[in-house]
Amino acid sequence: MLVIYDTHARKKREFIPLNPQEVRMYVCGMTVYDRCHIGHARVMVVFDMVTRYLRQLGFKVTYVRNITDIDDKIIARAAQNQESIQALTERYIVAMHADAAALGCLPPDLEPRATESVDDMVAMIEALIDRGHAYRASNGDVYFDVSTFDRYGELSGRQLEDLRAGARVEIDEAKTDPLDFVLWKTAKPGDPSWSASFGAGRPGWHIECSAMSTKALGNQFDIHGGGQDLQFPHHENEIAQSECATGCHYVNYWMHNGFVRINEEKMSKSLGNFFTVADVMARYPAEVIRFFILNSHYRSPLNYSEQNLDAARASLSRWYTAMKAAPSGGQPLEEIMTRFYTVMNDDFNTPEALALIFEQISELNRLKTSDQHGEQQRAAHHVATLQAMGRILNLGLQEPDHFLRWAPVENHHEGLDNAAIEQKIAERSAARLSRDFAASDRIRDELLAAGIILEDSAGVTTWRRG
Repeated sequence: MLVIYDTHARKKREFIPLNPQEVRMYVCGMTVYDRCHIGHARVMVVFDMVTRYLRQLGFKVTYVRNITDIDDKIIARAAQNQESIQALTERYIVAMHADAAALGCLPPDLEPRATESVDDMVAMIEALIDRGHAYRASNGDVYFDVSTFDRYGELSGRQLEDLRAGARVEIDEAKTDPLDFVLWKTAKPGDPSWSASFGAGRPGWHIECSAMSTKALGNQFDIHGGGQDLQFPHHENEIAQSECATGCHYVNYWMHNGFVRINEEKMSKSLGNFFTVADVMARYPAEVIRFFILNSHYRSPLNYSEQNLDAARASLSRWYTAMKAAPSGGQPLEEIMTRFYTVMNDDFNTPEALALIFEQISELNRLKTSDQHGEQQRAAHHVATLQAMGRILNLGLQEPDHFLRWAPVENHHEGLDNAAIEQKIAERSAARLSRDFAASDRIRDELLAAGIILEDSAGVTTWRRG
């Protein structure tokens, strides 16, 4: 039985989809005005893991992740770069897709863009106006009237009066209540705009996800996901406007992944303390980032540091080293797979799943050193078990040498590429054959100083990066 922590209920709930064996899931995607950072990577990896696991359980999953390609930040960045909004957003959409693929993430089944969904947003705003939940203010903007939705604040657990006490109203806003939020921004000179019955302009951010999610998945669907920072006000506003526009309960399970933190502060572009996925992938294999993310429970804070990435790389190196020259032909061990499903069914507990994987790695390493035939057969079963669990998490599936010989981009210019290493190993082998052990040791030490670890076994030398 799969249980999921539902943010709205503030507890774990048995997962029962609206339609048996079918799951409809929407995840808030990226605003494409810059490269994705590690906080974005966490969203992509976490909900890729959720999608893969639900499919492993036999569900037909429709995974929708939107793209916000019109927004104040996008307009400002395009103007700063002196380029068109379309050129800016297309460049970063391509980069986002490349980052997601490198992190081992499947593409979403649907990826609606805000600029292609404006008609749906206009229709939803018209419905809200007609039902008395929205109004056009004196400045031409259209606002949602929070007072018309008596469950506002339930998702985040906030009281309306407390929210009002802390609310700020910008000088150019004309809303009735400080908590009212914009659905439509009236057209400004030079800004992109679309026509609507309530005046030309462009959509506010919150209405985008309500319109795109209901268009793709219906008025009610199973799971809505996103980062913890979106819980309020974005997701709170989504619930209000969606349920008031459709008259239906919006989402059955709300899932929020925790923050990525640096020095006890949330990583974000606004704080300027972010690391882009591309920058980190220049120094670590992309699979290390995926492992690093999944090694913490998705709801917990994730502490970014080079030390934690180094630890993740060391763990994956241990995994791949164990899989080198390991016997094949076994079947996954049913008892271990049952334990794996048990921890994953407990709100996608990937840290416990990885702990179980490393138990099997320890046992595999023990069995590999045995000369007994029965032990080698058991080793093959452990290999098959590791492969089965790895396929579900999309970890540990590369050729071992491909991972173990990966080098940071900066090392590619220091004579440490794979061809140079192989040449050094050939020179060392020749020195050993001629019994020039001083030269052999010198080459080994040179490679070790460069982070290259040699392993001699049965007359064959293999290598990996330390």
